[in-house]
Order: sequence, then structure tokens, then C-alpha cells
Amino acid sequence: QLCAFKTQNGHCNVPQNDEQTKDLAKWFSYQRLLYNKKTLSSHRIQQLNSIEINWYGCYHSWNEKFNQLRAFKAANGHCNVPSNYERNKSLVR
Repeated sequence: QLCAFKTQNGHCNVPQNDEQTKDLAKWFSYQRLLYNKKTLSSHRIQQLNSIEINWYGCYHSWNEKFNQLRAFKAANGHCNVPSNYERNKSLVR
């Protein structure tokens, strides 16, 4: 499922708040937990590395949002994203 998700989306950062992907997101989150605890088998690590997963997804997400905010500031001259900003609702949260 993770391979199919990556093929379709171009990345392995599975959203946890999407009903269609929540089971995959939970599974992948658990794999990251095992990896960080150094209890994930080397075989599984190799398999996941073979599809170029991001072991530290939160950093990717943070950087992505930061770059979106930077673009908003470049376009608007400030970082005060209005609560009704329709172009990118995730910046409002």
C-alpha cells in the first residue's frame, strides 16, 4: 500500500487525518517508531529505504509549511494568514 501511495502522490508522507489513508498512516507511523527505537529489522529498513521514505516525516511537513508561509509573505508582505484564506487552508491552522 505504501508503494502505491508513493506512486500516486510522489512521496511517502501519508496523511493521518484522511479517512482513506488512516490505516496506512498508523502502520507507517509505527514503522517510524520502531525505527527510532532501533527495533525495526534491518530487512524492513532496507525495504522502506528502497522506496526512499522519509524517516522523519514531521520535519518534511514543517519545512513544507514553512516554505508555503514564506511564499505567502512574499506575495502579501506579512505572515498574518487570514482565517478565511481559501488558497491554502492548512496555513490557517
